[in-house]
Amino acid sequence: MIVTTAELFKIAYGKFAIGAYNINNVEQAIGLFTGNLEAKAPFIIQISKGARKYAGVKMLEGLIRACDATFPDAVYAVHLDHGDEKTCYDCIDSGFYSSVMIDASHEPFEKNIETTRRIVERAHAKGVSVEAELGMLGGVEEHVKVDEKDARLTDPDDAKVFVEKSGCDSLAVAIGTSHGAYKFRGSQGLHFERIAEIQKRLPGYPLVMHGSSSVPQEEVERINAAGGKLDPSAKGVDENQFARAALLGVTKVNIDTDGRLVWTRVHREFFRDHPEKFDFREPGEVFKKEYAAFIVHKAQKLGSAGKLDEVRAALATAKTAA
Repeated sequence: MIVTTAELFKIAYGKFAIGAYNINNVEQAIGLFTGNLEAKAPFIIQISKGARKYAGVKMLEGLIRACDATFPDAVYAVHLDHGDEKTCYDCIDSGFYSSVMIDASHEPFEKNIETTRRIVERAHAKGVSVEAELGMLGGVEEHVKVDEKDARLTDPDDAKVFVEKSGCDSLAVAIGTSHGAYKFRGSQGLHFERIAEIQKRLPGYPLVMHGSSSVPQEEVERINAAGGKLDPSAKGVDENQFARAALLGVTKVNIDTDGRLVWTRVHREFFRDHPEKFDFREPGEVFKKEYAAFIVHKAQKLGSAGKLDEVRAALATAKTAA
């Protein structure tokens, strides 16, 4: 069942975070739905500009509709991740998306507000929520590339002004995370004091954490043992920090890189161990199971596991009240 992102945020705020996962193909989609149902967790499907180009807009929408029919007990929202203005309008006008993200964080502050405001006006007229970004995360994700020297944390005072002027419904904040597999060195981690300051200025307002993959060392080691050449020092966000961030208003946590690592590990190991094989469906079956287990684990860390009945009840109550 597709619901609005705003509905999920209202239920989750201050209690748990909702996992937002990017998908590109059928194996990811099936693993995503299977895992969240096993975990009894609500979730957000993210479609990036790159995924729309890779799989095709109609193919992705058809895939999600097919999963919706196949897994009727699932509760989720559909979100455009890191969209530009043109892509946001296309998704808003399609009537398929629960929310869109306009990423103008690379623009000057006032221009970011102006761009976001245009998206908000168009989206709200269609009942679609808007996520914006303030501050700049380092690293690479899809078409977004920011040198670490140019990365900057979100200023709490700027966040308050930005939300008031732009009218966006949620805000992706730079709080120490980074896109891609190479995030942290040494003991660097999330800046909880910065999250707390933003929450003080925007009480009850949903914050979003991008670049939140944990880049498990075991995955990196297994990929390299099967022929990969990933940097063994790659390090991500400590997933044990998710629950603490959720209490401070982080309501949506984006996870993409970790899923790609699972895919790479499964396929490298499969063809290493079975060099005589050529049927791509065989490692695909392995991946669906491994990805589902990965999703269950993330839901537990986010605190969303076991919340599906609570979410369903809250949605039913809100519908009755309306």
